[in-house]
Amino acid sequence: MAKDSKCLEHHCVGGDDVKTTRPRKQRKKLYQAPLHKRYRRFSASLSPDLKSSHNTNSIPVRTGDTVQVMRGDYKGFEGKVTSVDRKEYRIFVEGVTREKVDGSTAFIPIHPSKVMITRLNLDDKWRREILKRKGGVAEKVKLTEEEIVEEAEPPKKKRKRRKTARKKAAESGGT
Repeated sequence: MAKDSKCLEHHCVGGDDVKTTRPRKQRKKLYQAPLHKRYRRFSASLSPDLKSSHNTNSIPVRTGDTVQVMRGDYKGFEGKVTSVDRKEYRIFVEGVTREKVDGSTAFIPIHPSKVMITRLNLDDKWRREILKRKGGVAEKVKLTEEEIVEEAEPPKKKRKRRKTARKKAAESGGT
């Protein structure tokens, strides 16, 4: 069949712009993603102080960041990120360890979505550029309450839901 055939229009698979809702395909993309694309999945939310100062909600975790564990047995623990495992989608936090049977200690892997960044490692100039580009330069002048009220956005319109295939079939009386 020709590539520009009308039959193939809805079967466009493989492009970066195409998104899929099938869990099987999402898992496949997750497991087979190259390391440079896995970096984007290491995003963690910023603490309220950092959110206000950098005008952004999240940024990928890097070695040297200080994070606070938000979920699991070590909830509330704060420490520095010692290493990042992009192959397994896990980070290792200083102090979050377990004692093994032979007496040695081992780091416990934590998923980056389960932590909150409390202090950023801004030694890298590229990361500073990313923060500027992502959140813009934070204004030091705070707006008065009157200006905030004036800039309030109008309420968003509600989207209409589409009828599913089952409802359409039931309405038409056929299959």
